[in-house]
Amino acid sequence: MKNSSQKQISTINPVDAALDVGSADEVLWSDAADVVVVGWGAAGASAAIEAREQGAEVLVIDRFGGGGASVLSGGVVYAGGGTAYQKQAGFEDTPEAMADYLKHEVNGVVSDATLARFSRDSVANLQWLEKQGVSFGSTMPAYKTSYPPDGIYLYYSGNEVVPAYGNPKLAKKPAPRGHRVVAKGQSGATFYAALKQSTLAQGARALTQARVQRLVRERDTGRVLGVEVMVLPAGDARTERHKKLDELVAKWRLYQAPRAQAGRREAAQIESEIGERRFIRARQAVVLSTGGYVFNSELMNQHAPAYTPGWLTGAAGCDGSGLRLGQSVGGIGQDLNNISAWRFITPPSVWPKGLVVNTRGERFCNEQVYGAKLGYEMMENQGGKAWLIIDSHLRRQATWQCLFGGLWAFQSMPALALMYKVAVKGRSVADLAKKIGADALVLQRQFDAANAAARGERDDPMGKSRDMRHEFKDGSLFAIDISISQKMFPIAVLSLGGLQVNEDSGAVTDGAGRDIPGLYAAGRTAIGIASSRYVSGLSLADCVFSGRRAGKAAALASDQAVAQPAAAMESLSS
Repeated sequence: MKNSSQKQISTINPVDAALDVGSADEVLWSDAADVVVVGWGAAGASAAIEAREQGAEVLVIDRFGGGGASVLSGGVVYAGGGTAYQKQAGFEDTPEAMADYLKHEVNGVVSDATLARFSRDSVANLQWLEKQGVSFGSTMPAYKTSYPPDGIYLYYSGNEVVPAYGNPKLAKKPAPRGHRVVAKGQSGATFYAALKQSTLAQGARALTQARVQRLVRERDTGRVLGVEVMVLPAGDARTERHKKLDELVAKWRLYQAPRAQAGRREAAQIESEIGERRFIRARQAVVLSTGGYVFNSELMNQHAPAYTPGWLTGAAGCDGSGLRLGQSVGGIGQDLNNISAWRFITPPSVWPKGLVVNTRGERFCNEQVYGAKLGYEMMENQGGKAWLIIDSHLRRQATWQCLFGGLWAFQSMPALALMYKVAVKGRSVADLAKKIGADALVLQRQFDAANAAARGERDDPMGKSRDMRHEFKDGSLFAIDISISQKMFPIAVLSLGGLQVNEDSGAVTDGAGRDIPGLYAAGRTAIGIASSRYVSGLSLADCVFSGRRAGKAAALASDQAVAQPAAAMESLSS
């Protein structure tokens, strides 16, 4: 009887049950390498480069042309512990302070030992990126922001300045750890271009426009021997169309979501129609690094249906193929219901001085927290609904920043529209409560407590720092709907769960916690540092950390180390 995880899942990118063979000699391999990396984004590139540095022959396979979600990202790497750029900006930091802060974000999804290792290795990993051709800087913004403007390359990308997250014993003051790659515009493309070039310069081979459809496994040992891949033929017009679709879907994914989804389906159809079947041998190991699963509607509807109205964020290949390939040989998916929802209310930098309330009119979160923290609290505990309330004074300040503060258009234009086209105006707290359907007495208590805190008469109930408190004295009030249903202000969402892995090596593990021989995972295909709460730059940093970890372990793996207890295989067939 086959394990249910081995059944083909009907999606836009089919993954078949593993092909079980008696030995590698039974397969007609068309190509071979020591390490085969599936997925050529930041994690896959890091794995490939590291494996090459360890002396392994490497072949990296990508369904499109490489880049994945990394090339679409802001190009921010979360790094600390005393980087050169922190020091240049006048900040002290230690690996201990970094790990202490990240414990608030990681929430035990990885062990303290792994978190400590990630923090200790942070400076070295940033230097490693520089060796690959990635550049960073030390200029800081003058205000809190979700993404810094051109010319600004170091910032507080998470909750470091929020009082509840600090530890004064480990650092004199919070240290900024968001290291944005030096580039004009969004930095993700520049970040990935350097890694892609380095992958090839290091001697790794690349096979693009090739979809891995299933893993090949040795029957008696459970060892992954290689992959079956559908390769698009060169010179075919449909192959060129497939290549163009990746570019088009990247443009359509946010503002023309149905069109983007149709593009993904067309790409899959082309693969099914003209893909040429090949078997590629991995003499030592396969590394899965295909990204997340946010564009797999079946997985999203099954594990996180409340998030599907959001702005799905990722690349065309973020369809859970790596996760499903791992599951096909006994790998275990973990935290698949964990979705990051980005409800950023900065900039404008003064908006967090307002009050965020639920439908009853009650505050439920510190307004100055990082957007993913606010989004989590709103989605998980408030039914995806909330209001941001500001007054005339804050609106004037926010308007000035939108018009003259050097913000990105994607930051300033929605903010202006929300304040002047969408906001509900109230002459008083009671009037506003009536208009938004909140309890007037509850809402008044929030204002009374916030005003008292602003005057220094008490602590803020939500822990807001003194510089972010504001006294609402007079003038009109404005309530902005920041719910997931607000089309003018969409919430970006991405998947965080993935395959369980051995945290020492990145090997994919089975239900009993045993390594599946010959199989590793990295990036958002695997559980990692960023799999609990998203912080800007943490995913790219984890791609480098986990990618290098898997690449090194895969390169050093021996194809003779295949002995596994018979019970390990029996568990897959029961």
